[in-house]
Amino acid sequence: MPFVLWMTGLPCSGKTTIARKLQKLMPELVVLDGDELRAQSSSSDFSREGINENNRKVANLAKDFSMSKPVCVSLISPFKENREDARKIIGDNKFIEVHLKCSLSTCEERDVKGMYKKARRNEIKDFIGIHTDYEIPDNPELIVNTETNPLDECVTQISAYLT
Repeated sequence: MPFVLWMTGLPCSGKTTIARKLQKLMPELVVLDGDELRAQSSSSDFSREGINENNRKVANLAKDFSMSKPVCVSLISPFKENREDARKIIGDNKFIEVHLKCSLSTCEERDVKGMYKKARRNEIKDFIGIHTDYEIPDNPELIVNTETNPLDECVTQISAYLT
């Protein structure tokens, strides 16, 4: 049965990197990456309302794709309500929430795009982790520590869970 793997975590916690590595192991996996989807959208609103709307759009897209293929969503999805809404839209029986656990300091160290620096200089508003809190999931199906585990181990943990 197709599923939706909903990977959530701070910016630079490893969501996109893990999603792409999983896709190499599972070529049928559709990856919906938050950064890529945002780049294609005319919306650049990072207000709570804007984030909620974007998450609903991604959840509906994931639901549509999951009718025939497994899907991996790589999205900050910072608010508990985002993930609860996505679970309702997609269906509890298909939704697998994966929290990529990584400290803010490590995420900042990994930031090759310089987004955290820009946020700290207030060049970016409403940046998750700096201006807006990331709400850690209460009961995700899986927690993967991307701070202490190497990439291959993180991917192995997720693929082992899926099988």
